Amino acid sequence: MIRSWRKILRRFRRSEDGSALVIEFCIFVPLLFGAFLMAVEMGIYSMRQMYLDRGLDIAVRAVRLNTNTNYTHNDIKQIVCDNAGWLENCDETLRLEMVTLNPRVFYQYNQAADCVDTSQPIKPVRGFQLGQQNQMMMLRACVKFKPVYPTSGLGFAFEKDGTGRATMISAAAFVQEPG
Repeated sequence: MIRSWRKILRRFRRSEDGSALVIEFCIFVPLLFGAFLMAVEMGIYSMRQMYLDRGLDIAVRAVRLNTNTNYTHNDIKQIVCDNAGWLENCDETLRLEMVTLNPRVFYQYNQAADCVDTSQPIKPVRGFQLGQQNQMMMLRACVKFKPVYPTSGLGFAFEKDGTGRATMISAAAFVQEPG
């Protein structure tokens, strides 16, 4: 029995049938597998971005139509998290920034979004002020998420903080409605 197995294995080792395909297989399979991992990561990233945009749009609608209501950062954050269904740990990783913009004067707000870094000490919320009637406002949300495949493809290319979380940003501009 053992001799017959040895004979089969020896014949298999000496055979050169199909050896031309081995090199192509070794080159293309990792490339195809990497493309598959990047496609999965991009699909999940797009879905997270869509949910963040949806939650932010609903929060903007609430703030825009209720001009005389004194919303706090946590109130608007709760509205975004309640309506952004698929963001994990939204309460802990979401940070909002709302500033007044003057459309008649060139003003460039800070391009770096205010984000949460859970590996650093907690910093106070930067730039959160409610607008008055007919003022143009900019509301920006920054959420941190863990990539599905952090060591390959697109997950590796994301810029990450100390805890391995990547950044996703959504912004919305709106005008406060008259009361």
